[in-house]
Amino acid sequence: MPDLIAFHAYPLAGIDAMSAATARAFPRHTHDQYGIGVVDAGGHASWSGRGQVEAGPGHFICVNPGEVHDGRAIGGRARAWRILYFEPTVLAGLCTDILAGTQRSFTFTAPVFADRSLHRSFDDAFRYCAGGGTLSCETAVLRLVSRLGVHSSTRLVSDEGPTACIRRVLGRIDADPAAPLTLVALAREAGLSRYQLIRGFARALGLTPHAYILQRRISLAQRLIRAGRELAEVATEAGFCDQSHLTRCFVRQFGVTPRRYAV
Repeated sequence: MPDLIAFHAYPLAGIDAMSAATARAFPRHTHDQYGIGVVDAGGHASWSGRGQVEAGPGHFICVNPGEVHDGRAIGGRARAWRILYFEPTVLAGLCTDILAGTQRSFTFTAPVFADRSLHRSFDDAFRYCAGGGTLSCETAVLRLVSRLGVHSSTRLVSDEGPTACIRRVLGRIDADPAAPLTLVALAREAGLSRYQLIRGFARALGLTPHAYILQRRISLAQRLIRAGRELAEVATEAGFCDQSHLTRCFVRQFGVTPRRYAV
C-alpha cells in the first residue's frame, strides 16, 4: 500500500492538520506543538516518554511539546490516523478563554486514551481542514479543547528534569540550532566529557545531542516553510548541508517532502 500522508491548510493560525494511512515507521523525534489525533484504522505502536503506546481504531493519541516519541504499525500492517497540532501559545490562549481568564499550564497525562464522547468534537474540528468559515471553526476548536481537560494535568512539572549542565547545552542549541555546533564545543559548554554529554542527553531526552540538533533544525525549517520561504533558502537558514539533505531528513520524520508539506 502506498503512503498516503498529507498536511492540510487550516483556517486558524497556529493549528496544523495531518492525515495519514501508511505502514511507515517513524524514528524518534519531537514536535514543538501539542498533538491530538485519533486512529481510524489498523494498529499504532510507539515509545513515549510517558510510556509505551498501543492504539487501535477509535483510540486517541497525543503528544506534548518537546516530547520524544517514535511510531510504527502493529504487525507491519498499515494504520490510518488524523491529528491536529496546536502551537503552545495558541492552546494556552484557548485554555485561558475556556477558563475565563485563568492561566494554567496544560499537559496531556497519557499518550493514548479512549473517549467515545470526544470523537464528535474532534471530527467537527478536523473537518475544517477541507475549508470553512473561521467563526464556526473557532467554535469547533474551543469545544474540542474544552473537552480535553479530563485528559490533561495542570500540576507543576516535576523538578526531575535535565540537570543544569544539560539545560545549558539545550539553551545553546535552542538559541541557534542552525549554528555549526560540535560535540567538543557542547561538552565544553556543559563542563562534561563528550561521553558524559551523550549519556546525559540520553537520560534526559532519549536522544543524542546530534539527534536533538537535527530535531531543532527540522522545527526551524517547518516555521520557515510555513512563512513561505523558498526551499533552498530554508535548507541554508535551518543549518542543513543543502536542499537534498533537508528533504531526506523531512521525509524520514514526516513521510512527505518539504514541498508537499508546504500546503
